[in-house]
Amino acid sequence: MSVKSFLKNSKRSINKYTYLHWGIQLLSGTLSSSHYRSLKQDMKTLIQQSATSEVAFPISNLYPCYQDKADNAGSLMLHYFYQDIYVAQQILKNNPARHVDIGSRIDGFIAHVATFREIEVFDIRPLDIAIPHIKFTQADLMNLDKDQHACSDSVSCLHALEHFGLGRYGDPICFDGYLIGFNNIASLLKPEGRLYFSVPMGKQRIEFHAHRVFSLRYLLQLVSGYYTIESFSYVNDKNMFFADINLDTLADAEIDNNLNCNFGCAIFVLIKK
Repeated sequence: MSVKSFLKNSKRSINKYTYLHWGIQLLSGTLSSSHYRSLKQDMKTLIQQSATSEVAFPISNLYPCYQDKADNAGSLMLHYFYQDIYVAQQILKNNPARHVDIGSRIDGFIAHVATFREIEVFDIRPLDIAIPHIKFTQADLMNLDKDQHACSDSVSCLHALEHFGLGRYGDPICFDGYLIGFNNIASLLKPEGRLYFSVPMGKQRIEFHAHRVFSLRYLLQLVSGYYTIESFSYVNDKNMFFADINLDTLADAEIDNNLNCNFGCAIFVLIKK
């Protein structure tokens, strides 16, 4: 598939939210000609890389977010409310010696944790304000420094990994960027350390260049290489939260249809093997 043919036929795959998003960008002037050129070049690179990847992520939609490159590390919406509170409560309960976060929401989860303890935050974008109890480091988790290996007994990455390698936040285009990042996050953790991890859940796809959506079946395969699952929770398409689901009781059909989610949120508490 070429970039030209994808863009030509993209109307078939762009949903109403994408049209709204593009329309707002055009009206605000943020979707400039340089952004469009960047979209074409990034799309070309992603398509070329997809041909050599062992994991299938069909590129289903166009969802350009080039204005995010100029933003500070910041916030998102949708089902983050439940996720942020739930994981912050888990960290309060488990009380790790050191907690490191990768790219999670500053004005949600990070703020919750900072009310009761210090938290270290790694994000590819800068954070130009000082916040009590938050230690910030600008870092690209697709290129982890070796001195960070096995540095923490507790790590979180909430609704962030799905963006790695799609260029939305100024990161380089890398089709397997999420996988590189996931492996590097595992390297941060000490044995028996906990990873608090969430990503969008539904039919597996890329909505370029907003995010990836992961199937539950693939997520279970992905985490099994490094971790045992301490708990699994999720938020469904109606923004309803389901805590501590027993995965052993789920039928194959429920896993294969992603618990009836098209754009849900899978939330794992994982123990490194």
